[in-house]
Amino acid sequence: MVLTTLDYIIIASFFLTTIIIGVVVSKRSGKNTAEYFLSGRNMPWWLLGFSMVATTFSTDTPNLVTDIVRQDGVAGNWVWWAFLLTGLLTVFVYAKLWRKSNVTTDLEFYTLRYSGKPAQFLRGFRSIYLGVVFNIIAMAAVNLAAIKIGQIMLGLSPIQTVLIGGVVTAVFSSLGGFRGVIYTDFVLFFVAIVGAVGASYYLINLPEVGGLSNLVSHPNVSDKLSFFPDFSNTEALIGILIIPLAVQWWSSWYPGAEPGGGGYIAQRMLAAKNENHAIGATFFFNIMHYALRPWPWILVALASLVMYPDIASIQEAFPNVESSKLGHDLAYSAMLTKLPAGLLGLVLASLGAAFMSTLSTHLNWGSSYIVNDFYKQQIKKDASEKELVNVGRITTIVLMVTSAVFALYLTNAKQLFDIILMFGAGTGLVYILRWFWWRINAWSEISVMFSAMLIPLILTFTPLGDSLFGYTNDAGEIISGVFPSWFRFIAMVIITSIVWIVATYLTKPESKETLRSFYKNIQPGGPGWKKIVDEANAEGVKIVESNEKWSVPSGILAMLLGCVLVYSCLFSVGNLLYGEYIMAGIIGVLALVSGFLLARVWKSIGKNLMS
Repeated sequence: MVLTTLDYIIIASFFLTTIIIGVVVSKRSGKNTAEYFLSGRNMPWWLLGFSMVATTFSTDTPNLVTDIVRQDGVAGNWVWWAFLLTGLLTVFVYAKLWRKSNVTTDLEFYTLRYSGKPAQFLRGFRSIYLGVVFNIIAMAAVNLAAIKIGQIMLGLSPIQTVLIGGVVTAVFSSLGGFRGVIYTDFVLFFVAIVGAVGASYYLINLPEVGGLSNLVSHPNVSDKLSFFPDFSNTEALIGILIIPLAVQWWSSWYPGAEPGGGGYIAQRMLAAKNENHAIGATFFFNIMHYALRPWPWILVALASLVMYPDIASIQEAFPNVESSKLGHDLAYSAMLTKLPAGLLGLVLASLGAAFMSTLSTHLNWGSSYIVNDFYKQQIKKDASEKELVNVGRITTIVLMVTSAVFALYLTNAKQLFDIILMFGAGTGLVYILRWFWWRINAWSEISVMFSAMLIPLILTFTPLGDSLFGYTNDAGEIISGVFPSWFRFIAMVIITSIVWIVATYLTKPESKETLRSFYKNIQPGGPGWKKIVDEANAEGVKIVESNEKWSVPSGILAMLLGCVLVYSCLFSVGNLLYGEYIMAGIIGVLALVSGFLLARVWKSIGKNLMS
């Protein structure tokens, strides 16, 4: 594969544009931490929505989707499609709560909801745990994808790739802050979407693939097309569909799909002009993220099964790729080498856009934790705003370097996805309920956090886990355990949940003053706060600001209708691409009906998403 002058011009123009944006906004972003991390809390819903979508484009996401589709078919994507429920719960229930909290980071929530040394410890520890450890793992996945793209498409070594990409991204992120990220994401979104759609259109029309109709009928592809796993295969049905939809979406913490909101999604909600703009941004993001954007990647993944039916064929075509980086996820980069001049430059620019958008978001988000929740709280409480911004810029560079080094030792995108999912198992329910149940305290979160770290290690990397859930020996034979292998994740959730519930009842509740202050500021409502409200009323203390009806039941109904809407759009587009026009039309009607009902429900609770 040879890049032409046109390709280089397109790529250079893109990177130059992003650097210019970073430089232009750097002076304003460096004023204070509110500007550097939240752009002054004055962003409109549409700009934040585009930013969320651009951030989750990433370079590792198409690799992850390709890995999933090649091994488990289109249905395998339920492992992340199920997080739509989490996303829409955030839209219709939690977005307004986060915006009302008026915190700088979601970890600052702990100072509102909890009190004393446990709350201080929790905030400081999670700033390191999430801002550094989890953040580095997530960024390493992005760097790993860039390494694979660099090796196959550009002939770069892993070190060369992380150096080039890391330097550009770190300079841009440290200069522009969150405002630079948001503005650049708007440009990156269009570059990335045009590149993804353009690549999929060209690649499925290669002579070897023969267009959509030949692709879906090809013997390597025809058994991978179903939206749902084979119902006669119990193992696949439970692992691919039932666990994600019944357990995973509410029980697991995952970046970008945190139960109850959080992370960089919360950062954008906190940067919104008001509650309605926070809701509009997250709703727009979920529609784009789940309903429309997956299909270009899925089509390329299916086409790759025609061109490179197995890993051996990829290795044969690209013998210079390091053996440690070989995997099904490499097929996406392999397919992109077939692109013509001009389109190749655009796609490489789009991958650079995805790389920079995701990493710049993670860098700004992670450094916000270090600055606002660790340095300012644990190290130097009287630090000036200028000093805090400088600490944020230094942290950005350190995080970038560390994640790049870590990526050099990894193998594939699915590997990291599973690790992050595993270490978040069982934590989600606390993050959902802490807004609506007064009894949850700082020890609830401390216990769930540590149990979620230790239990997966015990059940995955010790002989106990092998005995309970089975394993695959060196000869490739599957050795059965006491329980089926799919029960491992459920066991983690059950044990972790028991730990935090027991810890909650064995420790004292938060102080009366803290609970009343939280309720008065946030107004979460609901039966979980009845005891606190009744006690306050009995003492003549006003903590309820209005008699407004509790909106959570309507919010949950809106979430369910939203899921029908988004999944209907997803499958309607899929059937259209498969040539199943009647089914596409039927599902499209279902999308329209659910959208109409959703609008009615949301209107009934007095919210205008786009105001």
